Amino acid sequence: EKLERAQHESPHDPKVHSALGLLYERLGDPKRADDEYRTALRYGPKDPDVANNYAVFLCKSARTEEGVRYFLEAARNPLYRTPEAAYTNIAVCLRAAHRDDEAKQSLQSALAIKPNFAEAAYQLADLEFERGRLNDARTALTHYIDSFDATPDLLLLGVRIARAMGDRVAAEHYARSLRMDFPTSEQARALSDLNHNPGS
Repeated sequence: EKLERAQHESPHDPKVHSALGLLYERLGDPKRADDEYRTALRYGPKDPDVANNYAVFLCKSARTEEGVRYFLEAARNPLYRTPEAAYTNIAVCLRAAHRDDEAKQSLQSALAIKPNFAEAAYQLADLEFERGRLNDARTALTHYIDSFDATPDLLLLGVRIARAMGDRVAAEHYARSLRMDFPTSEQARALSDLNHNPGS
């Protein structure tokens, strides 16, 4: 109701239509969501947040090419404050479409812009791990952790990579850091699952 009132008061506001797109998306109405996102783009063709929101929707809808195009529009817009996030989102979109080499390039672009962007580092290490490239996965992980603060996701992934490589010392190091630094995190709780399923 608030959004409909906002639309009535500001019918040409791209952010209102973008928010309506998100609402219809969550309500399970992709047709109306798409219409609202397109309306938002019509009224705000240079708004990078609008382009980014639509790109997320497109990737969730398996419309990879369109999604990547709008993410790139956002990333290359000088008004967009977090281009590294757009490049990381591109990689997530490409990974879902099993386009791993392109995803890796996009993650490297994100980290070139902001080397301490933890989500890009995690996605890159996880991508290499899922491809079975354990050395590359460990390199990506340690390159980040050696320079910046680790996150729970990175530490849990470190445990998984080290175990897959048979490095019990490194696995315990990451596990101990996770339990000490993030004791209440989901990732710390997930350690017990890993202990019961060592191959996962």
